[in-house]
Amino acid sequence: MMAEHRPLADILRPQSLDSVIGQAHLVGNSGIVRKLLASGFLPSMIFWGPPGCGKTTLAQLLANLTNAHFESHSAVSAALADVRRIVKEASERLAKTGMRTIFFLDEIHRFNKAQQDALLPHVEKGTVIFIGATTENPSFEVISPLLSRCRVFVLNPLSENELNTIIDRGITYLKTSITDDARAFLLEAANGDARALLTILEIAARLTGSRPVKLTTAHIEEAAQRKMLQYDRAGDEHYNTISAFIKSMRANDADAALYYLARMVAAGEDPLFIARRMVVFASEDIGMAQSTALVVANAVFDACNKIGYPECQENLAHGVVYLALAKKDRSAYDAYFRALDDVKQLGNIPIPLSIRNAPTKLMKGLGYGRGYQRYTTSSLLPDRIKGKKYYKGGEK
Repeated sequence: MMAEHRPLADILRPQSLDSVIGQAHLVGNSGIVRKLLASGFLPSMIFWGPPGCGKTTLAQLLANLTNAHFESHSAVSAALADVRRIVKEASERLAKTGMRTIFFLDEIHRFNKAQQDALLPHVEKGTVIFIGATTENPSFEVISPLLSRCRVFVLNPLSENELNTIIDRGITYLKTSITDDARAFLLEAANGDARALLTILEIAARLTGSRPVKLTTAHIEEAAQRKMLQYDRAGDEHYNTISAFIKSMRANDADAALYYLARMVAAGEDPLFIARRMVVFASEDIGMAQSTALVVANAVFDACNKIGYPECQENLAHGVVYLALAKKDRSAYDAYFRALDDVKQLGNIPIPLSIRNAPTKLMKGLGYGRGYQRYTTSSLLPDRIKGKKYYKGGEK
């Protein structure tokens, strides 16, 4: 009876590698995780991937398939005392019964250096098979000694087809159906997170009562607590909105830029897509007029990458206002493409001998590097285009 009250995401959790949706590079017929299982060897691991891509599911599945005891904790709430207890019990369990322990630590990037250090001897000795999960780049968030003792596996975002397969499993279990519009909105609302997708789907189905009802957009809106906006991340509205966003910043219209930013955020647009466009804009449209704009835009991208929604929308807003109000200068951008046009049209015209590298006597004898002056005011362009000006400062 208790099983009926488990969340749908837990009920539908795969029980075999063949039933896992996505991550074929890890669990497919030629996947490394499948090969490790077949060899009987399971190293400590770090799973790196976006929310809802299957990190917890894969860890639990590995425990089931190897008949290992499974300990699951989140680094947000776990303390060193928990680690010591788990290790002590794992050591006793291994000595008494021969059963291995898989210690799964979600959000390992939330453990500080001292806490991660405490894991090292137990991972080194193999007291536990440690599996850490993170949405952050482990190169920056996991200490090097722990990284060197673990195998890092990258989990990919689930594709739309894979998420649709999960929806199909969900509606089959719930004995319901869903309209095409509602399905499309559910995909948008979940933003690639399979767990969030199944949670919204389950709430929508439960809200309709006991009789079978085809789920509509209104049901998904109620369950997700957000309205469907006219925004298709793969269609015209996506490109219309990002175009309006860029053009608003270009025109120094901070209000319009914030409005289009809000539309994209409310529609579930990937914050890194928005931030990436801001980094490009900083060099393309602001450039030499305010060189710190590139620093700010990169800081926004980094913040979005580290924090994610919902908080990173504040970083996006901060950056958008800064970029929109900054002076604009496209001279570096335009100069580069003028130079690129010459490269394409003229090919590899000879570089002046005076500025060629001369690492050997032969090259020096041929005149390479001869006459080079560090601070010359003469043009260093090839003879065919000597004196040509690409960069014209102050261009708008």
